[in-house]
Amino acid sequence: MSLPQVLAAARPIDDGFSALVPVNWMQGRTAYGGFSAALALVAAQRLAPDLPPLRSATVNFVGPLAGEVAVRARLLRRGRNATWISAEVTSEAGVGLTATFVFMGPVEASTLHLHDVPLPAGVIPLNQAIPLPDRAGPSFAPNLERRFALPQCEDRRPEICWWERIRDTDGLDPMVALILLADALPPGVMPLTGPAPISSMTWLINLLTPLPVTQDGWFLLRAAGNYAEKGCSSQDMAIWNTDGEAVAVGMQSIALFG
Repeated sequence: MSLPQVLAAARPIDDGFSALVPVNWMQGRTAYGGFSAALALVAAQRLAPDLPPLRSATVNFVGPLAGEVAVRARLLRRGRNATWISAEVTSEAGVGLTATFVFMGPVEASTLHLHDVPLPAGVIPLNQAIPLPDRAGPSFAPNLERRFALPQCEDRRPEICWWERIRDTDGLDPMVALILLADALPPGVMPLTGPAPISSMTWLINLLTPLPVTQDGWFLLRAAGNYAEKGCSSQDMAIWNTDGEAVAVGMQSIALFG
């Protein structure tokens, strides 16, 4: 099932909705993080129909989510320019995800212009990039199309950079579709460790555009590890559209069990 299909089958509950996490969106014993975060964002957006654009999200991956989940949102504060909404996704096992979303309109009086998120050096153009095998990776991977975005390198570096898009985003809000995709890369340190059990703990993503726009749903995703010690890893993340414009930056903390 695609996310649009899951949302179409969801049923309303107090402060949110109840939905089923399909097997094809699982990652080990829990739902893929981007899927759970996208559910939380949908609940937040439904809380108020006139929200300004999403500009930041802080996500905590607290525990496993599988089967039937309840997705609820709560208004924390609404100011003149910015609105804070918290969301929570729970299952029979308890709380699986908490998130805080910040929606903010433009400040027309601001005169500062800074855009300093350059593309990684040597990125392979989308039309020349080699696809990853459809079945490679976790259970949710077949929901994505993926292409290698950097040339093969003999030196192992804590960096992964792929072109990716979701196969079915029919009817999804563009920002929900972006959040669904944004956590799809393996950890940046994975080239150093090889396949290993992992668990995302926290994720901060800042949106650099009020409306994500790209060609045919394709985005360039990069994860770069900058620290790993005693099972705790930290990485920087960024996303660009097909015109090379940065649309999001982030940071993630990941537990490594191998």
